[in-house]
Amino acid sequence: MKHGGLMALRLMACLLIAGCLLSGCAGLALTAVGVGGGAATAHQMGGLAYRTFTEPLPRVRSAVLAAFRRMDIKPKTTEKIELGERILARVGDRDIEVELESLTPKTTRMRVAARRDGGLFMDSATAVEIITQTEKAFGLN
Repeated sequence: MKHGGLMALRLMACLLIAGCLLSGCAGLALTAVGVGGGAATAHQMGGLAYRTFTEPLPRVRSAVLAAFRRMDIKPKTTEKIELGERILARVGDRDIEVELESLTPKTTRMRVAARRDGGLFMDSATAVEIITQTEKAFGLN
């Protein structure tokens, strides 16, 4: 694609994003920003945050625990689940749940939930920040 075509494509993307923001469709606009700006680091849906790492589960677990230390979050328990493990923690009025699922020997899916008030409200910002800090532990961010 020539330089002029690329500029036109970027202009159309910016107009689409601006239109979505002005019409109140922030979710679509943020998705467009993530896609247009490169790969999003985490996918967030319904208050849960997800990220798949091309790393074995033990390395991702170590990175999660490093992220917890950086954020001053103390894990309460770790338990085995069908394809991996679950790490539970409590910080302030939030219950944190991190599930690590081994997809292959070299690929691990991470799911983070931060629940407030006994699980009635989800705190997606905290869930995404835990993933961001885990990425930093790998030097990805």
